[in-house]
Amino acid sequence: MASLIAGRTARRQQARPVAPTLERPGAGWAVPGLLFFAVFALAPMVGVLYLSLTSWDGLSAPQFTGLANWSRFLTDGQVLQATAVTGALLVGNILVQAPVSILLGVWSAGRQRNRAVLSAVFFLPLLLSTAATAVMWQQLLDPNFGLPAHLTWLFGNANPLGSQSGAVACLVLVTSWQFVPFHSLLYQGATRAIPETLYQAAAIDGAGRVRQFFHITLPQLRNTMITSTTFMVVGGLTAFDIVLLLTNGGPGTDTTILPFLMYQTAFRTYDFGYASAIAGFLLLLATGASVLLTRLSGYDRMTGTLEGL
Repeated sequence: MASLIAGRTARRQQARPVAPTLERPGAGWAVPGLLFFAVFALAPMVGVLYLSLTSWDGLSAPQFTGLANWSRFLTDGQVLQATAVTGALLVGNILVQAPVSILLGVWSAGRQRNRAVLSAVFFLPLLLSTAATAVMWQQLLDPNFGLPAHLTWLFGNANPLGSQSGAVACLVLVTSWQFVPFHSLLYQGATRAIPETLYQAAAIDGAGRVRQFFHITLPQLRNTMITSTTFMVVGGLTAFDIVLLLTNGGPGTDTTILPFLMYQTAFRTYDFGYASAIAGFLLLLATGASVLLTRLSGYDRMTGTLEGL
């Protein structure tokens, strides 16, 4: 009898399907990505760092000059001013874009009436190129025929692009108008991923919409906030076309940021070696800011997406 039961058990175990074992992917899976990064990212970075050690006009052969460009870089007043303007634009963009993006993204993740139609309207600026956006706003901000000529109660009789503070404010306004929809999409997706049971439990405990927003929504959006802020930092440090087309670095040099200064040095004075030093500094600055933001926020130590639980 015991042998009969053992035989039946063995046959059942043989008939039971065996779950396939998934082998851990080896290093070969990473080769295409590593090759792409090496060709299109690492090689250009190495080339820029090498050119920063040379004197090159773009036509003749580069002449190795050692750290001459970097020594000049450390004592250049234009670089100091451009760094300050870049920092001001970066801080202004974060202070404007972050709260607006969070509120718009959380709202668009709800079930309000006509939400889909209004969300599509709000996201239209994301479809426009930066060049088209800059040209459009340049016409809108024209002191003779644009908004300042018709809204004197807001702009007075001044040209909004005629002073440093006004030009910086306009750059922040235009940049935010274009890129708030992108960050709102990030927050919209993250908000929809928050479990509905958290809000149901909070409602049972008597928490209103405001308390739910600050005690449930914002903590659950922590990862997205870090990602969005990193995009803002890197994008702010590499912005160029909006300044070129809207203010051209003016008035004077009041809105000359580091990428625009690099462009002027390379393609107007043909000093590609010194422009490469500025590019190298931008590379180090953007990388350092991203790493610092990740370290200070603890993002590298997060293992889940529901931090508030």
